[in-house]
Amino acid sequence: MELQTFKGGIHPPHGKSFTAMKPIEKSNEPKIVTIPLQQHIGAPCQPLVQVGDKVKVGQKIGDTEAFVSAPVHSSVSGEVKEIAQKLTPTGQAVCIVIESDGKNDVDESVQPKPDVEKLSKEEILKVIREAGITGMGGASFPTHVKLSPPPDKEIDTVILNGAECEPYLTADHRLMLENPERVVYGLKVIMKALNVKAGYIGIEANKPDAIQVMEKAIKGEEGMSVIPLKVKYPQGAEKQLIYACTKREVPSGKLPMEVKVVVSNIGSAAAIGEAFKTGMPLIERIASITGSGIKEPKNLKIKVGTSFKDIVEQCGGYNGKIGKLIMGGPMMGLAQFTDEIPCIKGTSGILVLSEEDARLPKPQNCMRCGKCVEICPIGLMPLYISAYGSNNMLDKAEEVNALDCIECGSCSFVCPSKRPLLETIRVAKSEINTRKRKQQQK
Repeated sequence: MELQTFKGGIHPPHGKSFTAMKPIEKSNEPKIVTIPLQQHIGAPCQPLVQVGDKVKVGQKIGDTEAFVSAPVHSSVSGEVKEIAQKLTPTGQAVCIVIESDGKNDVDESVQPKPDVEKLSKEEILKVIREAGITGMGGASFPTHVKLSPPPDKEIDTVILNGAECEPYLTADHRLMLENPERVVYGLKVIMKALNVKAGYIGIEANKPDAIQVMEKAIKGEEGMSVIPLKVKYPQGAEKQLIYACTKREVPSGKLPMEVKVVVSNIGSAAAIGEAFKTGMPLIERIASITGSGIKEPKNLKIKVGTSFKDIVEQCGGYNGKIGKLIMGGPMMGLAQFTDEIPCIKGTSGILVLSEEDARLPKPQNCMRCGKCVEICPIGLMPLYISAYGSNNMLDKAEEVNALDCIECGSCSFVCPSKRPLLETIRVAKSEINTRKRKQQQK
C-alpha cells in the first residue's frame, strides 16, 4: 500500500531506539502525589476536598461548572496533606498534595459502564467528561469538548493519531502493541458519540509491528481501517494527519470540524476505553523516560501526581551531567528547570539530554536560503514571521499568518544559521493573541 503523507516536513533523528523495544512497566507506588487542579486547556478546577480528608483511588477531587475543563481525580488512596500553589510542568497552579496509605482502595464510584451501544450521545459525553479525559498527545484539550461540535458542523470521520512522529517518544507505539483492544474500543465509543461511520488509525511505517497488531484488532469492526503513513515530522500534527488520511485541507484559521473530521490521540482513545470498561477515570498514563541523560530508559505507566524526580530514580537516575530536562519530546516539548514537579495527564515523556547532546550552536545572521519556507508543513514563511515578531511588528506578523503556525519546530531544526525561529514565532503569537483579547474587552 502507498504510504500517505503531506507536503513539507523534516526528518530529525528518531532517538526511539532507547525505548522502542522496552515493554511498558508499572511505575513504583508514589508515597506522595501532587495533583494540579489545572492540567488542561480551559478553566481550572476547584478543590472538592479539604486538608485532612481521606480519599480513594479514582475519587473526584476537583471540578468546575465551566464547559471547557475536565475534572481531576486522586491516583492514590490516602490523606490530603496540603492544597496550595505549586510549580507544575506548565507553570504555577493550585495543587492537592496527597500522602498515600499504600492500600490503593478504589472509590465506590468506579464502576464499569453499560455497553456503548446502549447509551445516547449525551450519556457517552458525560462519562468521558466525568472521567477527566483530555488530549494525551500534549495539547491536553478536554476530550468531551472536542467531541461536542456545534449542531451545524457535520462530522463524518474520526482519525486516531498513532503516528507518534515526535523523536524519542514511544509510549503510543507500546500502547498499540500491548493493549490494542482498549484503543479500538475507545475509537468505537468516539464514533458512536459523533455518529460517524469512518474511523481511521494513522500509523507511521516505522512501526510495522503496530500496524500489524492494530489491523488484527480492528478485524470485524465496521468502518475502521489502519492508514500507513510515511515517516516524516510532523506527520502527527492534526492538519497534516487529516490531509494524509483524507486529502482534505483544513482552511487557514479553522478547526478540523470544518472538513468534517475529529482527531484524537491513541492514548486518549485508550483512556476512554478504560473509563467504559472498568469505570476508572484518567489517573495514570504511559510515558517514555528516555534520552542520553537517563541510565535505564523505560516506558512506564505513571500515576498522575508522581514527581519527575521519583520517576527518574526508578530509571537508574541521571547519566552524567544533564544538559536539558524536557516534558515531552525535543521538538514540541516543554523544557524544565527542576525535576521537583509532578507528572500530569499531558506528560507523554520525560526526555533528559546529556550536556553534549543539548548544546546548541550560536545563532548566525539569516542567509535567506528559504529552507524554512520549503519545509514548513503549513506553507508559512517562518523567517518573516520571526523577523516581524522580533521587531514588535505584530501587524506585519499577523499579515503573514503567524497565528497559523503549529509550533512544530521544523523551521528551527532545518535552519543552517541555527536561528531561534520557533521561539520568536511563539512570542509573536502570544503578543498577537494578548492584543486581541485586550481589544475584545474594550
